[in-house]
Amino acid sequence: MDVDRLQRLASAVRTGGKGSMRRKKKAAHKAVSADDTKLQNCLKRMQVNTIPGIQEVNIFQGENVIQFANPKLQASPPANTYVVTGPSSTRALQDILPGVFSQLGPENIANLKKVAEQYSQESG
Repeated sequence: MDVDRLQRLASAVRTGGKGSMRRKKKAAHKAVSADDTKLQNCLKRMQVNTIPGIQEVNIFQGENVIQFANPKLQASPPANTYVVTGPSSTRALQDILPGVFSQLGPENIANLKKVAEQYSQESG
């Protein structure tokens, strides 16, 4: 092999200056899935069960709604913990109101009327 080429290769694996020790192996970066593994282990300790058959989850936050379509839902009622995973989108409350209205119960409809009254007072 060529001496110049060998010197270039040797300088590429040096961690410090001239005379320093060469790196024995390339540093491998940890994958992001380690966080997911820790989360799953924590949920397993809390005895979280998967709830099948959920087609949509809506989380109301003031004027905005976080909407999950076909999510994976896990729940632990004794720990009062619910985990919703999947692709989400944030939408305005007015955009999804007609589709969500049929899913609301009687107590939620009363709350929705209060929100509508407050909204009309603020804008009027």
